[in-house]
Amino acid sequence: MSSQLIGIIGVVLLVILLFTRMWVAMTMFVIGFAGCWILSGFNTALSVIGTVPYSQSMNYTMACLPLFVLMGVVLAKSGLGGDLYNFASKILGRIQGGLAMATVLACAFFAAVCGDSVTTAVTMGKVSYPEMKRHNYSERIATGCIVAGGTIGVLIPPSICFIIYGLITQQSIGALFMAGMIPGILQAVFYILTIFIVCKTKPNTAPAGMPVPIKEKVRSAKTVWPVLVIFVLIMYGMYGGWFTPTEGGAFGAFVAIVISFINRRLTPKTWYETLKEAALNTAMIYFLIVSCYVFLRFMALSELPAAFSRFVTRLNTEHNVPGFVIMTAIVVMYIVLGCFIDVMAAILLTISILYPVVLNLGYSPIWFGVIVVRLMEIGMVTPPFGLNLFAIAKTTKAPMGTVYRGVIPFLAADVVHIALLIAVPQLSLWLPGMM
Repeated sequence: MSSQLIGIIGVVLLVILLFTRMWVAMTMFVIGFAGCWILSGFNTALSVIGTVPYSQSMNYTMACLPLFVLMGVVLAKSGLGGDLYNFASKILGRIQGGLAMATVLACAFFAAVCGDSVTTAVTMGKVSYPEMKRHNYSERIATGCIVAGGTIGVLIPPSICFIIYGLITQQSIGALFMAGMIPGILQAVFYILTIFIVCKTKPNTAPAGMPVPIKEKVRSAKTVWPVLVIFVLIMYGMYGGWFTPTEGGAFGAFVAIVISFINRRLTPKTWYETLKEAALNTAMIYFLIVSCYVFLRFMALSELPAAFSRFVTRLNTEHNVPGFVIMTAIVVMYIVLGCFIDVMAAILLTISILYPVVLNLGYSPIWFGVIVVRLMEIGMVTPPFGLNLFAIAKTTKAPMGTVYRGVIPFLAADVVHIALLIAVPQLSLWLPGMM
């Protein structure tokens, strides 16, 4: 049996196990170990699982993960989400569908300091859903805007998903952060336009609110200054070369903790819960990354990625298949996979095979990182197994069918948005090019 055939069998087995809802990290770790054992012997396999966890966890860049996770959890626990929603609702509440638009806007602001999709969605769901229900918003638009808005949390930097992609592909995390800025802002704009169109076609979906005095708007703005301070300092520090992403994470976590204690938002009890949640999330992400590296070592030994890359390159050069057709096929594949399995697992599974293909086709790895993260977002809201769908159904107690139907208009906006990002790569590459 050839090494490439063994690699294919390993990939197929992994997909089957993921479809059965097996634990992603453990599945990748076990199959990676078994594959290395078959291809290079038991001693080599032991060496891989003995050295990879240590070498990756001791990677300096990996240190930014727990720091950004801690910063996001601190600000989530400090009640900042409620302040952001209150500010956005004061600005947009008078417009028809304004509270739903305010939810998206608050998600975009919160994304600037959080970096996680589910955390953003759950935080906003707790504060915005009761308010929208009180103003007679339909459950569909109320849950749909929260589910979709939460995904902005992994596109606008700092983003945990960008960090994971950068670690696996050895790309600059600072450049990836910059690349996500414009697409993230456009995503929020697309969602707000979607809400506007839905409200115009179905006026009963969401009523208009009462006008808010200027004084109240100014008063509500005073509570959101921590977001602006932290975001501007981190991004300007990395953009200006003052510090690395790891140092930026440390700085952001420190400032978030100081501000939360100054505002008396963190009690000893919530501080303990914050540290516990940050530690659990970090451990989960670390195990996922280590398992991915073990599986990538198996893929390298099988030579499957190189063979697949040569095959696709021949399609492009010898059979004149355009690069954008191949790229479109990759996007469609991820969207379909996201309907049935965790899209993060799907991307970690395939990145070793598809990343060389994208490079050989002449695409920018930074641009591909934006596309990959955007596909992660779509997978989190795609029925029937999108993680955000379950999180919001549990948080709001809304029926699962209602949540499914509510997110459909936003999925249409996602398709248009990712088509635009593919058609105009400079939307993602302009800011990194200015660094």
